[in-house]
Amino acid sequence: MKIIEYNEKYDEQIKDLLVELQNYLIEIDDWNTQILHKDYRDEYFKIDMNMVKDYNGKIYLAEQNKEIVGMIIGIVQERDKIDYITNDCAKTGVVLELIVKKDIRGKGAGKILLNEIEKYFKSINCKRISIDVFGPNKDAYNFYYKNGYIEREVFMGKKMN
Repeated sequence: MKIIEYNEKYDEQIKDLLVELQNYLIEIDDWNTQILHKDYRDEYFKIDMNMVKDYNGKIYLAEQNKEIVGMIIGIVQERDKIDYITNDCAKTGVVLELIVKKDIRGKGAGKILLNEIEKYFKSINCKRISIDVFGPNKDAYNFYYKNGYIEREVFMGKKMN
């Protein structure tokens, strides 16, 4: 497996990975709120690509046998007025997506991709990295925890009947 930087020739495979992740989130969603909208594949891809372009982002791909089997997307967080009056506003990298094909999970691709985006963030002087994890995604939570990430903010919800 090798790690390469984004190239538009892989766009369709990236879209496939995004759909695979969304289908997984639908599968594990105990509230049944996650959906796969008919426009998801193209629209979500556009959203991610715009975020990369607008927020000093980077995309790394894991390639194995000429197939993209994983990817990570990172951007630099933009600060708002509340940030400026409540914290030190250190430059923070944000992992938007980390996706590894189901059949190769647990074989090190996610860790390699995470290490690559961490190197990028360090190279541009980010002092922190943040990652949102969908609550029911315990595998992702455990993966990040094993890689040195800790809970700093918790978003809580309540399902109304």
